[in-house]
Amino acid sequence: MVSKTNIPSRGYDCHMDESPAARFAAFWNEGRLAYQWDSATGSAVFYPRVGEGLEWRVSGGAGTVYATTVLRRRDEEPANLALIDLDEGFRMMSRVEGIAPEAVAIGMRVRVRAGGEAPVFEPAA
Repeated sequence: MVSKTNIPSRGYDCHMDESPAARFAAFWNEGRLAYQWDSATGSAVFYPRVGEGLEWRVSGGAGTVYATTVLRRRDEEPANLALIDLDEGFRMMSRVEGIAPEAVAIGMRVRVRAGGEAPVFEPAA
């Protein structure tokens, strides 16, 4: 088991009594997109996990569409599914909303939109 003292928090309590997924959700419920930073490798870590040398950080929420597809389900409106490369160096799967799913393009700059149950993105202004 990893103790709280083994994980620097960069000003954010790591709450090791919570799972990394629960801590991520707590940040998101406060309107902040969190990720972990591995001080040993100097790189971002996402999806959150338990490990030594990991600290929580908050993303600025800006990124670039790495890959995208349009999901078409019977009797439903088309929906976008995208991989977003965040400027801090991690990639996450999400959606880009606010435009037609077919209009989402690789290389498009996006920003996270606060609110909702999970992070979604919209085109950057």
